Amino acid sequence: MERLKYLKDVVSLRFDPARCTGCGLCQTVCPHGVFEVRDGKAAITDRDLCMECGACARNCATGAIEVKAGVGCAAAVITGAIRGTGPTCDCGGESNSSKEPCCG
Repeated sequence: MERLKYLKDVVSLRFDPARCTGCGLCQTVCPHGVFEVRDGKAAITDRDLCMECGACARNCATGAIEVKAGVGCAAAVITGAIRGTGPTCDCGGESNSSKEPCCG
């Protein structure tokens, strides 16, 4: 099965390997295989696979992982699919003072 990707280089996922203890919970809970444990530490396999569900951050006891769960581009992809459009999170319209799309 092909791995699902969302939008390139826009995910809010941040990882601090210095804080990682290598417990492997991030690898266990991630539904898209974003993490793997190598040489006793977690490592990101491909940030663009992240759907920003937040499971990794919620299960990281050391705070090595941060992600803005539920506000990222996974939501934009879902919204676009429901509407039959491209990915959109509705923050690039008239209500957005910067007029910049939030998803890149």
